[in-house]
Amino acid sequence: MKASLFEKLMVSRKKRLQRLKNNVVKYLSSLSENELKEDQKQVLQFLTKNDIAVFPYEFTRKYNPTDIPLFYDTARKLLYTPWEGGNLYYKNGTQKEKAQRYFNSLRLEQDILSPHRYLTEDFNVLENDVIVDVGAAEGNFSLSVIEKAKHIYLFEPEKDWVKALEATFAPWKHKVTIIQKFISDKTSDNSITLDDYFNKNQLINFIKADVEGAEGSLLRGATNLIQRHKNLKIAVTTYHSQEDALLLESIVKEAGFTASFSDGYMLFYYGKENVVKEPYLRKAVLRAVKKIG
Repeated sequence: MKASLFEKLMVSRKKRLQRLKNNVVKYLSSLSENELKEDQKQVLQFLTKNDIAVFPYEFTRKYNPTDIPLFYDTARKLLYTPWEGGNLYYKNGTQKEKAQRYFNSLRLEQDILSPHRYLTEDFNVLENDVIVDVGAAEGNFSLSVIEKAKHIYLFEPEKDWVKALEATFAPWKHKVTIIQKFISDKTSDNSITLDDYFNKNQLINFIKADVEGAEGSLLRGATNLIQRHKNLKIAVTTYHSQEDALLLESIVKEAGFTASFSDGYMLFYYGKENVVKEPYLRKAVLRAVKKIG
């Protein structure tokens, strides 16, 4: 019997990922004891015993998508799960397994040991902060800090996620603004810069950004906002391409921020235009602080 196109694609993908895993293991194994960092050593140990993974660490073993409790909102026709003192909605009301896998990926991202975690005890949202969440998607980050926040601006261009966000933040709609636009370094019909959206008198305390590789454009379009704020924190993802970490670090440091990366690495291999090459491992989140006075 002939294999279906789907089966052929799955076999091809499996082979591609196995080659990538072998290349990563070979590269890390070639580093000397002085060159191999502790968190790289953890990755090497993980990959010698497991398949390749975006988060190549043992903490991932404690999470299983089937453990995610799902409920159906009959009025909104959406699935949701209890999350951080609220209900986190998914953008579809029928894709139960997909919703569980998605919510499980959020648990992986924000585990205390995850390289994708935005906040720490020393880098956190403060009481009455005004927050800008760019690339909000389902809004899990903002939901985790909603009780602290004075106001949150959620930027999300995808219509289905906007509907889910409206459901998630309905109990706090008095202090949430949802904007269905891309954030970029230029303003057009479906995109806007942060400089153009916020007037000169608007106070911002915290910016979280995960915009699928457009983080550099976002920061360039927020030059004036960033410069005029004396006290500001930025958490921005840096894993979508191999060069993002150095690029984004240079942008925030030139703007007067002190910056550090989250611990650990991601092995991000998604995306047709994403070239995965040495050194393979990528820093995931850049935490930047600007504090004057």
